[in-house]
Amino acid sequence: MASPFPGMDPYLEGEMWMEFHDRLINQISEQLLRALSERYTALLNKHYWLDDGALEIVSEPGDSIYPDVHIVETARVQEALAEYVAEETRADAVELTSPIPQTIPALSVEIRDVAQRRLVTVIELLSPGNKRGKGWEQYNAKRAKLLGTRTHLVEIDLLRAGKRIQLIGKLPDAPYFVFLSRAERRPRTLVYPLGLRDKLPKIPIPLLPPDPDVVLDLQAAVDACFKLVRYERLLDYTQPPPPPELNQADAQWIQEKIRAANAPQ
Repeated sequence: MASPFPGMDPYLEGEMWMEFHDRLINQISEQLLRALSERYTALLNKHYWLDDGALEIVSEPGDSIYPDVHIVETARVQEALAEYVAEETRADAVELTSPIPQTIPALSVEIRDVAQRRLVTVIELLSPGNKRGKGWEQYNAKRAKLLGTRTHLVEIDLLRAGKRIQLIGKLPDAPYFVFLSRAERRPRTLVYPLGLRDKLPKIPIPLLPPDPDVVLDLQAAVDACFKLVRYERLLDYTQPPPPPELNQADAQWIQEKIRAANAPQ
Protein backbone atom coordinates (compact mmCIF):
# COMPACT_ATOMS: atom_id res chain seq x y z
CA MET A 1 0.00 0.00 0.00
CA ALA A 2 0.98 3.66 -0.28
CA SER A 3 0.50 6.08 2.61
CA PRO A 4 -2.90 5.54 4.25
CA PHE A 5 -3.37 9.29 4.47
CA PRO A 6 -4.54 11.71 1.75
CA GLY A 7 -2.00 14.41 2.64
CA MET A 8 0.97 14.48 4.97
CA ASP A 9 1.74 11.20 6.75
CA PRO A 10 2.24 12.07 10.46
CA TYR A 11 4.29 8.89 10.97
CA LEU A 12 7.06 10.48 8.89
CA GLU A 13 7.60 13.01 11.69
CA GLY A 14 9.66 10.50 13.68
CA GLU A 15 12.91 8.66 13.01
CA MET A 16 12.45 8.70 9.23
CA TRP A 17 12.18 12.48 9.06
CA MET A 18 15.69 13.39 7.87
CA GLU A 19 15.61 10.75 5.13
CA PHE A 20 12.22 12.00 4.03
CA HIS A 21 13.35 15.64 4.30
CA ASP A 22 16.17 15.21 1.79
CA ARG A 23 14.08 12.99 -0.46
CA LEU A 24 11.27 15.58 -0.57
CA ILE A 25 13.66 18.47 -1.23
CA ASN A 26 15.06 16.51 -4.17
CA GLN A 27 11.57 15.87 -5.52
CA ILE A 28 10.70 19.57 -5.18
CA SER A 29 13.84 20.53 -7.09
CA GLU A 30 13.19 17.98 -9.85
CA GLN A 31 9.56 19.05 -10.23
CA LEU A 32 10.54 22.72 -10.52
CA LEU A 33 13.33 21.98 -12.99
CA ARG A 34 10.76 20.40 -15.29
CA ALA A 35 8.41 23.39 -14.95
CA LEU A 36 10.83 26.34 -15.06
CA SER A 37 11.72 28.14 -18.27
CA GLU A 38 15.27 28.14 -19.59
CA ARG A 39 15.82 31.44 -17.77
CA TYR A 40 15.91 29.70 -14.38
CA THR A 41 17.37 26.73 -12.58
CA ALA A 42 16.49 25.08 -9.25
CA LEU A 43 19.60 24.03 -7.34
CA LEU A 44 20.09 22.19 -4.08
CA ASN A 45 21.90 24.05 -1.32
CA LYS A 46 23.30 22.22 1.70
CA HIS A 47 23.73 23.63 5.21
CA TYR A 48 25.37 21.84 8.11
CA TRP A 49 23.77 21.98 11.55
CA LEU A 50 25.28 20.53 14.72
CA ASP A 51 22.14 19.24 16.41
CA ASP A 52 21.71 17.69 19.83
CA GLY A 53 18.13 16.96 20.77
CA ALA A 54 18.86 17.05 24.49
CA LEU A 55 21.10 20.11 24.68
CA GLU A 56 19.65 21.80 21.60
CA ILE A 57 23.10 22.64 20.26
CA VAL A 58 23.12 23.78 16.65
CA SER A 59 26.01 25.15 14.63
CA GLU A 60 25.94 28.30 12.59
CA PRO A 61 24.54 27.66 9.10
CA GLY A 62 27.28 26.90 6.66
CA ASP A 63 29.72 25.55 9.26
CA SER A 64 31.01 22.03 8.75
CA ILE A 65 31.89 20.30 11.99
CA TYR A 66 33.85 17.09 12.13
CA PRO A 67 35.07 15.09 15.13
CA ASP A 68 38.80 15.56 15.77
CA VAL A 69 39.29 12.55 18.05
CA HIS A 70 40.19 9.16 16.57
CA ILE A 71 39.70 6.24 18.96
CA VAL A 72 41.57 2.99 18.36
CA GLU A 73 40.65 0.04 20.55
CA THR A 74 43.04 -2.84 21.06
CA ALA A 75 42.75 -5.88 23.27
CA ARG A 76 45.35 -4.38 25.59
CA VAL A 77 43.51 -1.11 25.94
CA GLN A 78 40.21 -2.89 26.52
CA GLU A 79 41.74 -5.01 29.29
CA ALA A 80 43.17 -1.94 31.01
CA LEU A 81 39.83 -0.18 30.73
CA ALA A 82 38.00 -3.13 32.25
CA GLU A 83 40.41 -3.16 35.20
CA TYR A 84 39.94 0.62 35.67
CA VAL A 85 36.16 0.37 35.57
CA ALA A 86 36.14 -2.48 38.07
CA GLU A 87 38.41 -0.55 40.44
CA GLU A 88 36.46 2.72 40.19
CA THR A 89 32.95 1.28 40.38
CA ARG A 90 31.17 1.87 43.67
CA ALA A 91 27.85 0.58 44.92
CA ASP A 92 26.29 4.05 44.61
CA ALA A 93 27.59 4.70 41.08
CA VAL A 94 25.16 5.20 38.21
CA GLU A 95 25.84 5.25 34.48
CA LEU A 96 24.08 7.92 32.44
CA THR A 97 24.16 8.87 28.76
CA SER A 98 26.15 11.82 27.46
CA PRO A 99 24.34 13.69 24.67
CA ILE A 100 26.67 13.73 21.67
CA PRO A 101 26.11 16.45 19.05
CA GLN A 102 25.64 15.20 15.51
CA THR A 103 26.38 17.00 12.27
CA ILE A 104 23.16 17.00 10.24
CA PRO A 105 23.09 18.31 6.65
CA ALA A 106 19.95 20.22 5.69
CA LEU A 107 19.04 20.79 2.06
CA SER A 108 17.05 23.67 0.61
CA VAL A 109 16.15 24.68 -2.95
CA GLU A 110 17.45 27.85 -4.57
CA ILE A 111 15.89 29.15 -7.76
CA ARG A 112 18.42 31.26 -9.61
CA ASP A 113 18.45 33.36 -12.73
CA VAL A 114 20.82 31.52 -15.09
CA ALA A 115 22.22 34.59 -16.84
CA GLN A 116 23.29 36.52 -13.74
CA ARG A 117 23.18 33.75 -11.08
CA ARG A 118 20.85 35.95 -9.01
CA LEU A 119 19.13 34.27 -6.11
CA VAL A 120 15.43 34.60 -6.95
CA THR A 121 13.57 32.28 -4.54
CA VAL A 122 14.57 30.12 -1.57
CA ILE A 123 12.44 27.11 -0.59
CA GLU A 124 13.04 25.84 2.95
CA LEU A 125 11.65 22.61 4.40
CA LEU A 126 11.82 23.03 8.18
CA SER A 127 13.30 20.33 10.41
CA PRO A 128 13.46 19.72 14.18
CA GLY A 129 16.94 21.29 14.29
CA ASN A 130 15.63 24.71 13.27
CA LYS A 131 12.37 24.54 15.23
CA ARG A 132 13.83 24.45 18.74
CA GLY A 133 16.48 26.00 20.96
CA LYS A 134 19.49 27.70 19.44
CA GLY A 135 18.70 26.24 16.04
CA TRP A 136 15.39 28.11 16.02
CA GLU A 137 17.13 31.35 17.00
CA GLN A 138 19.76 30.95 14.31
CA TYR A 139 17.20 30.06 11.65
CA ASN A 140 15.23 33.20 12.48
CA ALA A 141 18.42 35.28 12.21
CA LYS A 142 19.15 33.75 8.81
CA ARG A 143 15.52 34.30 7.79
CA ALA A 144 15.64 37.97 8.86
CA LYS A 145 18.67 38.56 6.64
CA LEU A 146 16.93 36.93 3.70
CA LEU A 147 13.80 39.02 4.24
CA GLY A 148 15.97 42.11 3.94
CA THR A 149 16.78 41.23 0.33
CA ARG A 150 14.72 41.04 -2.86
CA THR A 151 14.63 37.24 -2.65
CA HIS A 152 11.28 35.46 -2.36
CA LEU A 153 11.02 32.97 0.50
CA VAL A 154 8.84 29.85 0.69
CA GLU A 155 8.87 27.93 3.99
CA ILE A 156 7.24 24.50 4.25
CA ASP A 157 6.52 23.26 7.78
CA LEU A 158 5.34 19.64 7.81
CA LEU A 159 6.17 19.07 11.48
CA ARG A 160 3.56 19.43 14.22
CA ALA A 161 6.23 19.67 16.92
CA GLY A 162 8.47 22.67 17.58
CA LYS A 163 8.09 26.41 17.22
CA ARG A 164 6.57 28.17 14.24
CA ILE A 165 8.27 30.97 12.37
CA GLN A 166 7.95 34.46 13.85
CA LEU A 167 4.98 36.42 12.52
CA ILE A 168 2.85 39.21 13.94
CA GLY A 169 -0.64 37.91 14.59
CA LYS A 170 -2.16 34.57 15.52
CA LEU A 171 -1.73 31.63 13.17
CA PRO A 172 -4.76 29.55 12.22
CA ASP A 173 -5.19 26.30 14.13
CA ALA A 174 -3.52 23.74 11.85
CA PRO A 175 -0.88 21.00 12.12
CA TYR A 176 1.10 22.05 9.05
CA PHE A 177 1.80 25.27 7.18
CA VAL A 178 3.30 26.82 4.08
CA PHE A 179 4.54 30.41 4.41
CA LEU A 180 5.04 32.52 1.27
CA SER A 181 6.89 35.82 1.52
CA ARG A 182 6.98 37.67 -1.80
CA ALA A 183 9.69 40.31 -1.98
CA GLU A 184 7.29 42.95 -3.28
CA ARG A 185 4.71 42.24 -0.54
CA ARG A 186 6.95 42.47 2.53
CA PRO A 187 6.50 42.63 5.44
CA ARG A 188 3.31 40.68 4.74
CA THR A 189 3.48 36.87 4.50
CA LEU A 190 0.83 34.64 2.97
CA VAL A 191 0.01 31.74 5.31
CA TYR A 192 -1.40 28.45 4.01
CA PRO A 193 -2.77 26.29 6.88
CA LEU A 194 -2.68 22.59 5.95
CA GLY A 195 -5.12 20.17 7.54
CA LEU A 196 -4.20 16.67 8.66
CA ARG A 197 -7.11 15.21 6.67
CA ASP A 198 -6.55 17.23 3.48
CA LYS A 199 -4.38 16.75 0.43
CA LEU A 200 -1.34 19.00 0.35
CA PRO A 201 -1.84 22.03 -1.91
CA LYS A 202 -0.33 23.33 -5.09
CA ILE A 203 1.87 26.27 -4.11
CA PRO A 204 2.68 29.31 -6.28
CA ILE A 205 6.44 29.85 -6.48
CA PRO A 206 7.25 33.46 -7.41
CA LEU A 207 9.93 34.39 -9.93
CA LEU A 208 11.34 37.63 -11.33
CA PRO A 209 8.84 40.13 -12.78
CA PRO A 210 7.18 40.00 -15.24
CA ASP A 211 7.42 36.19 -15.26
CA PRO A 212 4.37 34.40 -13.83
CA ASP A 213 4.59 32.08 -10.84
CA VAL A 214 5.52 28.46 -11.37
CA VAL A 215 3.35 25.91 -9.56
CA LEU A 216 4.74 23.40 -7.06
CA ASP A 217 2.45 20.41 -6.48
CA LEU A 218 3.46 19.54 -2.93
CA GLN A 219 1.23 16.45 -2.74
CA ALA A 220 2.71 15.07 -5.95
CA ALA A 221 6.20 15.53 -4.50
CA VAL A 222 5.30 13.65 -1.30
CA ASP A 223 3.58 10.88 -3.29
CA ALA A 224 6.69 10.51 -5.47
CA CYS A 225 8.77 9.99 -2.30
CA PHE A 226 6.42 7.24 -1.14
CA LYS A 227 6.43 5.57 -4.55
CA LEU A 228 10.23 5.59 -4.69
CA VAL A 229 11.09 4.55 -1.11
CA ARG A 230 7.85 2.79 -0.09
CA TYR A 231 7.88 4.25 3.40
CA GLU A 232 4.83 2.17 4.32
CA ARG A 233 7.26 -0.78 4.75
CA LEU A 234 9.36 1.21 7.23
CA LEU A 235 6.77 3.01 9.34
CA ASP A 236 5.15 1.23 12.29
CA TYR A 237 1.46 1.96 11.87
CA THR A 238 0.62 -0.28 14.83
CA GLN A 239 1.90 2.42 17.19
CA PRO A 240 0.59 5.96 17.78
CA PRO A 241 2.17 8.65 15.59
CA PRO A 242 5.26 10.48 16.89
CA PRO A 243 4.66 13.37 19.37
CA PRO A 244 2.98 15.71 19.93
CA GLU A 245 -0.11 13.79 20.93
CA LEU A 246 -3.12 14.24 18.68
CA ASN A 247 -6.59 15.11 19.90
CA GLN A 248 -9.05 12.24 20.25
CA ALA A 249 -10.91 12.94 16.99
CA ASP A 250 -7.72 13.05 14.88
CA ALA A 251 -6.28 9.98 16.60
CA GLN A 252 -9.48 8.04 15.86
CA TRP A 253 -9.46 9.23 12.24
CA ILE A 254 -5.85 8.05 11.83
CA GLN A 255 -6.70 4.58 13.12
CA GLU A 256 -9.68 4.39 10.76
CA LYS A 257 -7.49 5.29 7.76
CA ILE A 258 -4.92 2.65 8.75
CA ARG A 259 -7.60 -0.04 9.16
CA ALA A 260 -9.11 0.88 5.81
CA ALA A 261 -5.73 0.68 4.09
CA ASN A 262 -5.07 -2.77 5.57
CA ALA A 263 -8.52 -4.17 4.80
CA PRO A 264 -8.71 -6.92 2.14
CA GLN A 265 -9.50 -5.53 -1.28
